Amino acid sequence: MYMKAAIVENHKNIIKNLEKPSLGEKKGAIVQVFGCGLCGSDIVKLKTGKAKNGTVLGHEIVGKIVEINSDTDFKLNDEIVSSHHIPCFNCEYCKNEHYSMCEHFKSTNIFPGGFSEYIYLSDEHLKNVAYKIPENLTYEEISFYEPLGCIVRAVKRADLNNKSTVLVIGLGSIGYLSGQAFNAIYNCKTFGCDLLEDRINLANSVGIESFNSADFEKSEQYIKEKTNGMGVDAVFMTSGSDKAIELALKTVRNGGKIVVFASTPNNMGYANNEIYYRELTVFGSYSPAPVDLKTSYELLKSEKVKVKNISTIYELDDVQKAFDDTVSNKIFKAYIKIKE
Repeated sequence: MYMKAAIVENHKNIIKNLEKPSLGEKKGAIVQVFGCGLCGSDIVKLKTGKAKNGTVLGHEIVGKIVEINSDTDFKLNDEIVSSHHIPCFNCEYCKNEHYSMCEHFKSTNIFPGGFSEYIYLSDEHLKNVAYKIPENLTYEEISFYEPLGCIVRAVKRADLNNKSTVLVIGLGSIGYLSGQAFNAIYNCKTFGCDLLEDRINLANSVGIESFNSADFEKSEQYIKEKTNGMGVDAVFMTSGSDKAIELALKTVRNGGKIVVFASTPNNMGYANNEIYYRELTVFGSYSPAPVDLKTSYELLKSEKVKVKNISTIYELDDVQKAFDDTVSNKIFKAYIKIKE
């Protein structure tokens, strides 16, 4: 039996028929995919060639169980959301809470990928990273479960408190979620900046005090005025611009933290002497542990992180247009609808 899927061919997504995954004697479930969010990492993989020909991208999946052989409480026709990686919990990386460095984490995934009509989820997925869809959320809203989980992990690692100040650099969907997550988890003062006025306005509407950062000197002055001349306690870097590194160094206080949550085109680094003389802490955060995904689920379910009406919906046949529109900043966030 065949199904439709978006197959990577020479840096493009081409709609083709693939063999539908089957359960056979395996533990786990076959999930009919309702839809899948488009992640920035999907775009990077497509543009850089990390996604080889024949790959099906997509991992922010929402769907319904249509076949199941599992020791969990999930059953046929349950509508679920799931993440795509699971740590082993036993290796040195996991023992030190660096779950996304775990080899098992890296080797596990959904099959074949979220931009397809059906996927296979292992029993490990069902036991650790899958949840039933809350009744108060739409499919496109709960599809933010996995990206918000990544953010929750980074926000927790920032280790702040309710007196802290944070600047989120870059107010795309990740920055928009990040600012809300800092507010929800720490109840701290969160600022945001971007170059696009519609993003700035959207962030302001959910309590992220945001401004245009086109002029770095004015941006530095603005943050210093808001923080008694100190700078923010932490900068959260969601911008994929090398130049944004300069802004981070201008706006973080001495002894502050910079959380790196995006790759940059030229792979530039933070100045060694800035880190040394100013006693800065610069660290990265990549993917979530199951406990972070649980927090993400609760933040979405309680609507402490708001995601209503921020997704543009595309049909599976138009998945490449979703990629193109995202890259050109025509839309805020793409959700690929695969079934009604």
